[in-house]
Amino acid sequence: MIPSLLGIKKGQSQAFTADGKRIPVTVVEAGPCWVTKVEDMPMYKSIQLGFGNTRHISKAEEGHIKKAGLTTKLRFLRSFHVSPVGDLGDVKPGTEIKVGDVFAIGDAIRVTGTSKGKGFAGVVKRHGFAGGPRTHGQSDRERAPGSIGQTTTPGRVYRGKRMAGRMGGERVTQRGLKVVAINPDTNTMTIKGLVPGAPSGLLIIQKEGKAEAKVL
Repeated sequence: MIPSLLGIKKGQSQAFTADGKRIPVTVVEAGPCWVTKVEDMPMYKSIQLGFGNTRHISKAEEGHIKKAGLTTKLRFLRSFHVSPVGDLGDVKPGTEIKVGDVFAIGDAIRVTGTSKGKGFAGVVKRHGFAGGPRTHGQSDRERAPGSIGQTTTPGRVYRGKRMAGRMGGERVTQRGLKVVAINPDTNTMTIKGLVPGAPSGLLIIQKEGKAEAKVL
């Protein structure tokens, strides 16, 4: 029906399998989400989900949510392409989607989030450069990037050169994850593996093989 869900990261821990193997896990609060918009386009079907609560939203968002028959001030709104021939069944605006309606134990998933911001970083930390030698009078070049260009030709630094700059705070998708537990009472799911972002950060959880979520 719906291959995706919105959630927030609660924390990271560890768990043990039946044969005693220790695995890293992430606990995610997934849903409940509400359907705020359904579009039947010629080439695909699109659905918009809302998640979370907030005190203040814009007038446009308030009218959009009210049109779906909801009174909750939703914090996050994200749209998904179901598939070119997707079938949403009886899903319509105002429908509540819970974690057990979308995922099951053993599902292969991918999780998209915003990675932790690490501020301004040098090339050694940001790109894994080796730095320069410590000897031969180069004590001040240990973590320097080295040469960044040529001479008269081309007479400039190429766009996209790996240099120092702001690190983190980017949209990251972690693949190869797996659902190991679901708790419908608390709307939480336990995922085998680690997901990007800080605690309470927004996560887009999708079944593998489905279309990427489009951010509004």
